[in-house]
Amino acid sequence: MTSADFSVILPEITLALLAMLGLIVAVYTGKDRLAPVILWATAAVLVLLAGWIGLSGGETRTAFGGMFVDDAFARFAKVTLLLAAAAVLLMSEEYMARRDLLRFEYPLLVALASVGMMVMVSAGDLIAMYMGLELQSLALYVVASLRRESPKSTEAGLKYFVLGSLSSGLLLYGASLTYGFAGTTEFEGIVRAVSAGDNIPLGLLFGLVFVSAGVAFKVSAAPFHMWTPDVYEGSPTPVTAFFATAPKVAAMAMFARILHDAFGGVVGDWQQIVALLAVASMFLGAIAAIGQTNIKRLMAYSSINHMGFALMGLAGGGAFGVQAMLVYMAIYVVMNVGTFAFILSMEKDGQPVTDIKALNMYSRTEPLKALAVMVLMFSMAGVPPLVGFFGKFYVLRAAVDAGLGWLAVLGVIASVIAAFYYLRIIFYMYFGEEGDGLDRSSSPVLWGMLMVSAAMMVFGVVNLFGIEGPAAAAAATLVD
Repeated sequence: MTSADFSVILPEITLALLAMLGLIVAVYTGKDRLAPVILWATAAVLVLLAGWIGLSGGETRTAFGGMFVDDAFARFAKVTLLLAAAAVLLMSEEYMARRDLLRFEYPLLVALASVGMMVMVSAGDLIAMYMGLELQSLALYVVASLRRESPKSTEAGLKYFVLGSLSSGLLLYGASLTYGFAGTTEFEGIVRAVSAGDNIPLGLLFGLVFVSAGVAFKVSAAPFHMWTPDVYEGSPTPVTAFFATAPKVAAMAMFARILHDAFGGVVGDWQQIVALLAVASMFLGAIAAIGQTNIKRLMAYSSINHMGFALMGLAGGGAFGVQAMLVYMAIYVVMNVGTFAFILSMEKDGQPVTDIKALNMYSRTEPLKALAVMVLMFSMAGVPPLVGFFGKFYVLRAAVDAGLGWLAVLGVIASVIAAFYYLRIIFYMYFGEEGDGLDRSSSPVLWGMLMVSAAMMVFGVVNLFGIEGPAAAAAATLVD
């Protein structure tokens, strides 16, 4: 352990120290009175860290004997998740304050979860990966049940904790099998053990399956999705927005690193697993959402469906597959930030509304917001020429290039099915029955987030926010 090791993990150390400093300051100076200041300060720090990491490009560096890897892939994922976390924090202040939920713990737990996510995407060792995963998970278990007086919120936290613990157990069991047969927990050592013979040892294959199952829980991939709808519905809406963005990016990036850095020598073995997870997720997310009337539950199934498409890119197995997955996740985050900014503004007589039928004829009272939501829904459905279409085109092309044409065909079918519930929201807004309608939102932050994300879906088609090049460079460092 040297000073060079600490220089590699300086962003993580900085964020962790600032979170702990904020905790001490809040406890000794009046607790929740400082919550808004801590929230804005945390969001500013997350944005500054994203800028620091994004501009600190260069060669791949490792720390602590290969346990921590700082490369272009990790930097791309970190910038995405940090900006997502900052956006969610900014969106949540007014909502949380009006419902007496803005406690100083909330932004600090988001910051600590972000530290865990940053470790997850940079892990070069099974132990480091598990440490990052648990730091993220423990913080998320708490924020899920932040609304203590609500039985649904308490239930959400408990379900997330129990099922999350089960997934951690599966992942640990897979890691122990992998260690037993490879003789090391380092990804470099595992890939050498995997590539040593003609066939992968059966124990290592079982280890790969259990680790994949554990990670599939974290990305809400079917059939390990069962916690997602209840947790999304029961958690405070800003927390749901957080669940739907940054942790998904971190888990997908961690999955990609495990598959390519540790099991890159046996692509044919894990390609089938990932492809099956992708198919199950795409179809379950598409079909199960059709009957949903609660927009938060609908977004839960939507996220399962989208994770299926991201996994399709990963199933491609090569550098382009990883690039497609990264591009898709970046677009997915922008779409979700805008959609949840709108969901947070859905109120009637000052109370939050989640029934999609409340959107009946919304276009008459808020035509500009209805237009922005329509753009986001079309983009989520993958309608050209919006950016969401290009995200799906990327992962479909990755599947076809890898010889998985059947997977691409199933993806198109699932996308057509899923378009129904996105179009239904648009139908309610423009052609629904006359109703009481929703209150006019006065939050400039939520309005701005919605408009910016919708504009990005339209104007981002010019160069996809400029993320193609960085995503390609990130994928190239992971898949040598």
